[in-house]
Amino acid sequence: MRSRADSLEFALLGLLSESPLHGYELRKRLMAIFGPFRALSFSVLYPQLKRMVIAETIEAKEIGVTSRRTRIVYTITKKGLKRFDELNGSVTADAWEDEGFGVRFAFFSPTTTMNRVRILEGRLRKLQEKAEVLRIDLESQPQGIDKYLEEWRRFSFESLEREIAWLEGMIKNEGKK
Repeated sequence: MRSRADSLEFALLGLLSESPLHGYELRKRLMAIFGPFRALSFSVLYPQLKRMVIAETIEAKEIGVTSRRTRIVYTITKKGLKRFDELNGSVTADAWEDEGFGVRFAFFSPTTTMNRVRILEGRLRKLQEKAEVLRIDLESQPQGIDKYLEEWRRFSFESLEREIAWLEGMIKNEGKK
């Protein structure tokens, strides 16, 4: 996925492929996927939903009035399912970058084993590169320069090591399927 809009489209199609949802519920579930550090306002969500309705990948239907407002429920269309399969089938470097990996991983079940492994291996390589740079930085930094920066780097390195070990386990488990 080349952009945030592509990631958002992929996540929306993935969620709607599971069941119809209204805007507030979509935002709540998207926040769980994207994480607490990526804000997703309604001013970003609703224009994307509108573009998807115009593209006929989803449908918007008004249902009963709640608290003086009509609730709109979004449903994926056949064209939307095809688009989701298309996006899910294409694996680019964005799939293992920090921003794209969580979104792709959230919808690993409908992803082919081959593509899951490619994404996991790409993420593993990316993190191994980051860990190596950080390790060298930690080893070459004179002791006591900035103890908080040093501690943050150590924490980051240990976090990378944990994710690397987790990815290696995931790749091994995918090989057993």
